[in-house]
Amino acid sequence: MDIGVKGRRAIVCGGSKGMSRAAARRLSLEEAQVVIVARTAETLASTARAISDESGVSVEHFATDLTTPEGRAALIAAHPAPDILVANAGVPQRSIRYQDVTRDDWTWWFEAHFHSAIDLIYAYAPGMCDRGFGRIVNVSANFIKFPQVGVGHSHAARLALAGAIAALVREVAPHNVTINSVLPGLIDTEALQASLKGRADARNVPYEQIEKEVRTRAAADRIADPQEVGDLIAMLCAAQMGYVTGQNIINDGGAFQGLF
Repeated sequence: MDIGVKGRRAIVCGGSKGMSRAAARRLSLEEAQVVIVARTAETLASTARAISDESGVSVEHFATDLTTPEGRAALIAAHPAPDILVANAGVPQRSIRYQDVTRDDWTWWFEAHFHSAIDLIYAYAPGMCDRGFGRIVNVSANFIKFPQVGVGHSHAARLALAGAIAALVREVAPHNVTINSVLPGLIDTEALQASLKGRADARNVPYEQIEKEVRTRAAADRIADPQEVGDLIAMLCAAQMGYVTGQNIINDGGAFQGLF
């Protein structure tokens, strides 16, 4: 299926690894003009070459830290007019006991998971509206639907972003600009592997035991490939998806057991 993004300018944040890399790959295969963004220039360059070699379409890369105002401003100045934005700060999840959370922690996590996305969305949405096309996909997490112990700091920032997006979609939707969020569950990324290894080491048990414990939380009884999320992100960027907006779409193999 042709998703109608050929020649569209796409910025994919966190695009050097994991789910965002998979989204960049799919968009490039669909012949979008992709720019991948992350902190590490060497990794970005390697990823850009690999995707370009596969798709036959040149992929640009831009190194900056989107968890800082300066990093976001640098990206906006260098690439001011995308048609597609995949917002993802690429920050690994970290559990913190509530007794140990400091005010600085709250501030940092809001920079990482609220401002890193909303600043870009607010910067890019007006131009998308003027041009009559825009697709924005925010990469969040499934636990905003069911709060979990140890991630209140991340949960709060992600929920704040969801609220801000819900208000904004009503202003931009008449201009063929959509904003949706993808809420992944267990995805086979380097960050998840490091997290599982840390748990295994802490309990002095095999990695495979921890992996089995977590994967059974999903009805699918497996950990997903990042491309399964990347393809969903790309689908939400399709020209044909102009009537789908303001949604928080779970992609977690059935781990979330609620109806809504």
